[in-house]
Parts: sequence; structure tokens; C-alpha cells
Amino acid sequence: MVRERSAKPLYVGSIPTRASNFSSNLQTKRSTLLPSPELTISTWDRVSAQQVIEWKRSKFWSDSGATRGPIIMPAVSVVSTVLNEVEDIDRLVTSLMEQKFAPAEVIIVDGGSTDGTWEWLQAARTKYPKLIPIRDESCRLAVSPGPISRGRNVAIRAATSDVVACADAGCSYESDWLQNLTVSILNGEAEYAVGGTCIDLEDRTVWDIASAPFFGVKLSREAKTKSCAARSMAFRKEIWQRVGGFPEDIFFGEDTVFDLKVRAIVTPAFVDRAKAFYRPSHTLRSALRQLGSYSISDGISGARPARLFRNLSRCVVEIAATVALIRTPIPLLCVLVLEIYFAFRLDWRSLRGASLRTLAARLLFSLMVPWVAVWNQIMGSITKEFRLNRQNAT
Repeated sequence: MVRERSAKPLYVGSIPTRASNFSSNLQTKRSTLLPSPELTISTWDRVSAQQVIEWKRSKFWSDSGATRGPIIMPAVSVVSTVLNEVEDIDRLVTSLMEQKFAPAEVIIVDGGSTDGTWEWLQAARTKYPKLIPIRDESCRLAVSPGPISRGRNVAIRAATSDVVACADAGCSYESDWLQNLTVSILNGEAEYAVGGTCIDLEDRTVWDIASAPFFGVKLSREAKTKSCAARSMAFRKEIWQRVGGFPEDIFFGEDTVFDLKVRAIVTPAFVDRAKAFYRPSHTLRSALRQLGSYSISDGISGARPARLFRNLSRCVVEIAATVALIRTPIPLLCVLVLEIYFAFRLDWRSLRGASLRTLAARLLFSLMVPWVAVWNQIMGSITKEFRLNRQNAT
């Protein structure tokens, strides 16, 4: 079970309670049972034709098109957790509120921001009635070893819907994101769906592109993905309860641990066109620091030992090939070919036409990955100390 803490979250505005609203239209066969007061008949007009097709394939319509009974429009709650994100919070909330398939509520847990994020959320309630900000200062590293997980768990507990979608600060979402991400769950084909992440095309740096595949981030919306990042995932609340929620003893990589637990009991749906648009704005230093932070978390949690073995093997082979230069350069040339393969194997199609500077940055970062990952994963397993990120350092 998810650990409960004594800290009392502060709710701004009331959280909608579940209710039933009935509306019918005999001429258009829109006999509808609406499970939430946040979903009105006008919401039906915002649902896309694709969703109607999907629902027609499900239990609500027969193949002839005749209704089998009341159409149930399932509500979906969107949750996120933030801390000191005043520069990005507007972009996140606006994109969530402009979804074609409108969420029943958008619950954002603030871990005690001091940069104006909380004040922005309070003010935004006037414009966005479905926005539910919760301030819970236990959702920060000074209080909880897993503040991101704790923030998500607080938000999910407050959610009134049976289906929950996770979004993340630093990201924005296209208007069909929620619809695409949740349709397989709403029509009964899956209980868990992941959408993945891609780099925001509007504002990306060379090092965003160079580091992307090593963080499970794609360079285009259309790229296939099996990423488990909580920037874009949805599940039934009952699944979250069964696995004990997000792990509150892990700082980074908490979504990986959650994903492994969920995949042990259900098969995820991989949604191609439901990616979060991520804007990390990396320099070489910040990208390496993020890689190190994730590796430290892996070392502390003991997650992904196979990745440690692979990276350690690459380091050993590179050392051996360098030593062999005394006799022959062939081993080092072979290693270089392999490293080029490792650098571009996941997204080479997306890099066609890229500048020489971008390609060189990718190869350089790829060469540094095994060394940074091995050192930090080993240190994490020894020290058991997480590295502060920008938000928790203030």
C-alpha cells in the first residue's frame, strides 16, 4: 500500500464528487449517461469521430448501429506534480485544458513552490474551473525521499475518475493527446497505456537531440516507442492501487519501477500518437548531470542491473582496444564502428539531414554514456544518496 503521511494537503476549491447526469436526444440517438458533473452534453460535440468509431466497436453499439442501451462517457482525470516550475506551468496547463476530449479534472500537486508557481495555479482557477491545485509540502525532497512519486500519489488519491492520465511539468501536449492515450482503456482493450516522449520541435538544443535516445525520448511524434515515462501514461485507478502506487522511496526513475510492477500484472498498450512534447533545453553539462542522476537512482534502487552490465562491458572493451593499439589499431576501429551503431541505431531515420555538428554531438555523448552511467550507478549503490535537481535545490 502507499504510505500515508501526516501532512495535510491544502485544496483550492472543492474536488468534484461523482454524480450522474442524464440527457437524451431521440433524433440523434444521443441517449447519454454522464458519470461526472464536469462532463456535460456539450462535451459530446468535442469528442472526435475516431472516438465515436472506437466506442461503436465497444459494448455501447451493436454492429447495425442501433444502441444497446445508455452510452456511458467515461471521465478521465489528468494529474501532475510540480515544484518551482513558474516558467513552464502556463504551457503545461494550457495544453491540458485545450484537449479535444476534455478531462473531468486536472489535478496538479505543488510541493511548496517559492518561485510563483503556486500563485499562478491559484489565479488560473478563475480561467480554468476544472483545474484543482493542491499544495502539499511533503512532496519535496527535504521531506520525502520520493517527492515526485508522492505528488503523483496525492493527486491520484484525489482523482474522482476511474481512469487517470499522468502528465509532467516541462512538457506540453497536442489537443488529441488525452483522446489517443486513453481510447484503448476506455473501450476495454487495455488497462494501462503509455505514450512516450518526443523533443519539442519549437525550442530544442543540439544537446537535446544528442542525448534524446539515452533518456527514452524520440525526435518525432510518429516514432514508435515503448517508453514508460510518466510524462505520458494512463491507467485504471484500480491498477495503481494493486501495485501500491508510485514508489515513494525513489527520487528519479520512479516511473520505471512503477511500470515494471504494472507490466507484471497487465500488458500495456503502446500508443504512437500520444507523446508528451518535452523541452529540456540541455547543455552538455546538464544532459550529463541528468544521466548521472538517473544512474544514481538506479544504483540506490537496484533497478536495471542488466544496463549496468552492458555499460560496464563497453567500458572494458574500450580500455582493451586502446591498450591493443600498441600492437594493432584494428580492435579500436571495430569498437568505433560499434559505438557509431550504438549512437544512431534508435533514431537514425530522424537524423537524416542533420548537421555535422549535431551528428558529432550525438557520437560524443554516446561515447560518454557508459562511463557516466557506470560510475554513478555504482556510487549510488554505495552511498545511497540522491542528487538534488534544480527544483529541489531552491
